[in-house]
Amino acid sequence: MKKKYTEPYRPEKYEEQIYKSWEDSGFFNPDNLPDLKNGQKRKENFSTIMPPPNATGRLHAGHGTDMTLKDILTRYHRMTGKKTLFLPGSDHAGFEAQETYERKISKEGKSRFKMEREEFYNGIYDFVMENKKNSENDIKKLGTSCDWSRNTFTLDPQIVSKVCDTFIKMYADDLVYRGKRCIHWNPKFQTSLSDIETKFEDRKDKFYYFKYGPFVIGTARPETKFSDKYIVVHPDDERYKKYSHMQEFEVEWINGPIKATLLKDEVADMEMGSGAMTITPWHSQVDFELAQKYNLEIEQIIDWNGKLLPVAEEFAGMKILEAREKIVEKLEKKGLLEKIDENYQHNVRLCERTNVVVEPQIKDQWFVKMEDFAKKNLKALDEKKVRILTPEQEKQFRHWMENPIDWNISRQIVWGIQIPAWFNGSEIKIQKENPGDGWVQDSDTFDTWFSSGQWPLLTLGFPDGSDMEYYPTTLMETGKDLVFKWVPRMLMFGLYLDGRVPFKDIYFHGMVLDKNGKKMSKSKGNVLSPVDLAEEFGTDATRMSFVVANPPGSDMPLSREKVLAYKKFANKLWNIARFIYSNTENFDYQNFDENSLEDYQKEKISELENFKKEYQKEIEDYKIYLVAEKVYHYIWHEVADKIIEEVKDSVFSDEKNKNNQFLLLKILEESLKMLHPFMPFITEEVWKDFPKENKNLLMVEEF
Repeated sequence: MKKKYTEPYRPEKYEEQIYKSWEDSGFFNPDNLPDLKNGQKRKENFSTIMPPPNATGRLHAGHGTDMTLKDILTRYHRMTGKKTLFLPGSDHAGFEAQETYERKISKEGKSRFKMEREEFYNGIYDFVMENKKNSENDIKKLGTSCDWSRNTFTLDPQIVSKVCDTFIKMYADDLVYRGKRCIHWNPKFQTSLSDIETKFEDRKDKFYYFKYGPFVIGTARPETKFSDKYIVVHPDDERYKKYSHMQEFEVEWINGPIKATLLKDEVADMEMGSGAMTITPWHSQVDFELAQKYNLEIEQIIDWNGKLLPVAEEFAGMKILEAREKIVEKLEKKGLLEKIDENYQHNVRLCERTNVVVEPQIKDQWFVKMEDFAKKNLKALDEKKVRILTPEQEKQFRHWMENPIDWNISRQIVWGIQIPAWFNGSEIKIQKENPGDGWVQDSDTFDTWFSSGQWPLLTLGFPDGSDMEYYPTTLMETGKDLVFKWVPRMLMFGLYLDGRVPFKDIYFHGMVLDKNGKKMSKSKGNVLSPVDLAEEFGTDATRMSFVVANPPGSDMPLSREKVLAYKKFANKLWNIARFIYSNTENFDYQNFDENSLEDYQKEKISELENFKKEYQKEIEDYKIYLVAEKVYHYIWHEVADKIIEEVKDSVFSDEKNKNNQFLLLKILEESLKMLHPFMPFITEEVWKDFPKENKNLLMVEEF
């Protein structure tokens, strides 16, 4: 028996060298995989593409789940004789990366608004590239068997070129347009956002009721009301039956008398306050649509920095919250304040990344027409060309696709892929090269989802790259929050550009919570880093903790105690190996005649084979959480607690007990193979000592 088994299993002693042996073997690359033992080539493919982690940061617990689930399936299918490709990559992260870098340089007294575009871009590039290395090292730390020779970055030149080609094609096909629309504006970071980059937060604010001529209107935002000249009521509201549509009134307002016009439209909510509302088309999507419908005047009240414009007169230059109470005070002095509701509960839209309150603004932006794309996505789902494994996420996906919103793909940031649009006065040309003198390229960049939405195609070399043999990929496994963001866009681009869905199955995992079921956050101090856990307890234990009791689509509590339990399991496996190897040192496993087996050994081997069949069926049905738990119980409770206990008193040197020696080695061999996708490091280390000639690395042993 080797000396290493005389001490407890120490993952830090083995993991780095084992990962290096995997990399050195070249077996992460499907082109280098060995032929099958029967001499046949690997024919069937299994492929999955890494949701590219943002290049700016370290891996979090969600990434730990993500990487582990995909790697389990990759390792399993590799061992079943398939040509497996797990393709890695990283995302430039657009707005998020730029915002992180801006915070960094602001501490140094710098601002992007005082830097040339190229200088600022290069600064972010260096920052991202340095952090990208950390992210990739974290992925390797988790034992991920992805093909690093195919590693892709969303700002690689060939990727940038193809993303621009897609935009040019979509423009030619009348699928993108530029126009003034009401968009979500982040006033602090000076960029627009799409709907999916924002979130809602429940807040309690004041709700104000003001006299507006013969009406009473309600609003939570009096600072937007300076040029409100239109009042809207529902056509069926009996309270306003005596007034006619487009009737005009003289009313006293914030900065003096104005001429107001009444609109009767079903957009008005009769149950909300007095049922009457004034509209501010520049700063409300609903109001903007009304203005478009009736061809009304539109005037900007709040500037791009979140301050009031000269239309606000004495309040001009003030920030919104600074001006709000002063405006109310002025209206009260005029006798126009009816009442204030101090407990108004409502949803406030925030930037998802920065928590800044977004301001509706009117701006020329590039939009993708989403209606036809959404219909094609639904058709692919209905025709079972793609399958969403979790009913709840399928329901959400369908709702999103049945209510499509045109997608704003313009971002007023430097970091990203610059839109290939050129302006010369009112003329526009869509092309990658400068059309000539007098033409200026659009300074906006694409929304990150525009490039990452094409990720399966871009990484596999669409349209004619050799890796397109792996398209459509087998599986897209990602977080359930991306049911609205990434997955619909990958489907739409796949169907649009290639005519096929980009993947066959979609597996959504849930959020990783703390042990009390609370969301992890740095401010709460309850964050568990997968890398930190791997360094403390070992990667194998960490991986097991990410999958056991974690069914698709469900949130999962994670604790250090859970990881510790699987560290103990790793040590249990180590002790099992020590016992078996120490008692079978001179046994010729490969040349043993199985015809000599007695009923007991045959029964246990039959049970093992049945368990393997059940294991394979369930893992191929994506019941990974269930398989992990069953393998754990089989090894600990069946192998260690029962079988070893039943045979350990045998005299192993005695000829008649060679049957038990064979049984134990057989069980160990199959247990290592079944456990390897879940706990690859310890199983690979134990496999090194298995008494079999001409064996390969366990990662490519046939299941």
